[in-house]
Amino acid sequence: MIDLTLADDVATIVLNAPAKLNALDEQALAELDAAYVKAEAAGVRALVLRGEGRAFCAGRDISGVDPRDDDVMGYLGGLVTPLLQRMSLFPAPTFAVAHGACLGVGLGLLIATDVVYVAESAKVGSPFAALGATLDSGGHALFLDRLGAHKTLDLIYTGRLMSGAEAVTSGLFSRVFPDDEVAQATADAAATAARGATAAFLASKELIARIRDERLTLWDAVGIENAAQAALCDTDDYREGFAAFQEKRKPEFRGR
Repeated sequence: MIDLTLADDVATIVLNAPAKLNALDEQALAELDAAYVKAEAAGVRALVLRGEGRAFCAGRDISGVDPRDDDVMGYLGGLVTPLLQRMSLFPAPTFAVAHGACLGVGLGLLIATDVVYVAESAKVGSPFAALGATLDSGGHALFLDRLGAHKTLDLIYTGRLMSGAEAVTSGLFSRVFPDDEVAQATADAAATAARGATAAFLASKELIARIRDERLTLWDAVGIENAAQAALCDTDDYREGFAAFQEKRKPEFRGR
């Protein structure tokens, strides 16, 4: 169900169960986690996550779940949360293609990715009103941060799904593209990042995570920025960037 390819310093991970809209059961989550481990071990400089077929990921595969003995904490706390943490800490820029249904755990996969390009067909929201369940995988935090309490609860109470364009306009994700262009646009962005100064990109990735998770003040963030810039002075890419600027040529970054 989970396909991994490595080429030109870019890992591409594909959720490949289109018949069930790439819904994820326990085995699929384990396979997805293993794909990220392999991609990290390969030392790739960028990663793309996408889904095959009509949807990115419709969430948890509940087709065989009996709610009377459902181990929710085992699934969410034992499998989903560690995967999302691994994804968010991946040591390279990560990109995702969001199209069709992007719900539940599928939404969580997007939240744990650095940059999300969204198809016009994307559907984002909280469909759980019809299940007697609640939004999971980080959805509450994302919606509250970007939409505020009123819009978040409106989505939860009504089950209304946002379009790709609305999700981007609301600040949930990066950019929206026509359905037939979004995959290529994402692949191009990842390829560009893989050729870039990825050590500097990772410094920004870590800083953004700290500002978000620690709720840093402006001046605390500035202090960390200063320290990160000073540390980058010792990297090959920093020296190459300055040399290329001074020599009026295109830099050749190595990610170190």
